Amino acid sequence: MAFVDHASDSLAAIIAKGAQVVCDSNVARIHTDLVASIPREQLLLLDAVETNKTLDTAQWLLQTLSQRKIRRNQQLVAIGGGIVQDVTAFSASILYRGLPWVFFPTTLLAQADSCIGGKTSINLGGRKNLLGSFHPPSEVIIDLTFLESLSNNDIHSGVGEILHYYLYADSPRTQALVDELTKLLSNRQGFRPYIEESLAIKRSVIEEDEFDRGERNKFNYGHTFGHALEAATAYAINHGQAVTVGMDLANHLSAEHGMLEAREFERLHKLFAANIPAYNWANLNLDEYLRALASDKKNVSSDLTCILSRGPGKLFKHTLQIDDNLRRSIYEYFGSIS
Repeated sequence: MAFVDHASDSLAAIIAKGAQVVCDSNVARIHTDLVASIPREQLLLLDAVETNKTLDTAQWLLQTLSQRKIRRNQQLVAIGGGIVQDVTAFSASILYRGLPWVFFPTTLLAQADSCIGGKTSINLGGRKNLLGSFHPPSEVIIDLTFLESLSNNDIHSGVGEILHYYLYADSPRTQALVDELTKLLSNRQGFRPYIEESLAIKRSVIEEDEFDRGERNKFNYGHTFGHALEAATAYAINHGQAVTVGMDLANHLSAEHGMLEAREFERLHKLFAANIPAYNWANLNLDEYLRALASDKKNVSSDLTCILSRGPGKLFKHTLQIDDNLRRSIYEYFGSIS
C-alpha cells in the first residue's frame, strides 16, 4: 500500500505494460485528465451501483477481457470504490484461476477499509455478498485528492466503517474522529491519519486470521444489521451509515440482554449520532427487515448470527432467535431514533 500525490503517475507505468483498466464511470466523468491517459482499448467503464454488483456484470467484464485477448501475465486495474473493486477482484480471481490486479481506491470507505483484506463479494438473488472469494490486490495506491470530489454522504459512509474498526480495537482516535468530523468534511486531506489507523487495525487482524475463521468474524460488528437495512430500504441508506445504525442496534440488543451497561450504550449512541443518516424510520418495513436478517449469509441455522458488544474492544459472536422478542426489540430501537 502506498500513499501518492498524483495517481496518474503510478497509473501511467501500469498502463504502459498493457493492463486493462476497470474504472467507475462517475470517476471517469470527474477526473477526465486521469482517464484521458488510458487507451480506449484498455479501458472499461462501469456504473458503480449496487444493482451492477452481480454475476451478469462479472460475466460482461470477463467476456470483454476475453475478446481483448488478455493474457495471464497482464494485470487488471480497478479505479473506484467498493463496487468496482468487488466486480474487478471477483472476475480477476476466476480468470486464469487468478489474475493479478491493482487497486486505486477513490472513496473514503475503500481507502480506509476494503482496499486491504482480500475479500471479493458480489450479490446474488437479492442477497448481499453471497458469492465471493479471497483475492487481494498486488498493489494498493491511495491518492487522497480523490476524496475532494466526494459528496458528504460518501464521506459519512467511509466514516461508518472507520468507526467500526475503531470500536473493535477501542482506538483512542474514536472520539477525535467524531469531534473533528465537520472540519474533515471541509479538509479531506486531514483523513490520512484516520485512514492509516483504520488500515493498521484491519491489517493486524488479517495477519492473524486471513480467511475469516475466527477473530476476523468480529469485523461483522454492525454489518449483519446494516446489510439488512440496506436491503430493506432498497439501498436508500449508504453502506457505512447503515453499518453505523447496525452497530447502534447491536449495542441496543447487547444492553437489552444485559451484556452492555445502559450508560455505555447511551455514551456510544451519542457518539454514533454524528453519523446516523436522516431517514423516516417510521416508514421502515419491519417485515422486510427481518426477512433480510433471516437470509444473512452468516446464519448457520434458523437463528441470527451476529456480533454483539460488552463495550469497545469487547466484541463477541452471538446467536439470537428470530422471534417476537427480537422483533419487539428492533421495533423499539427504530422507534427511539425516529
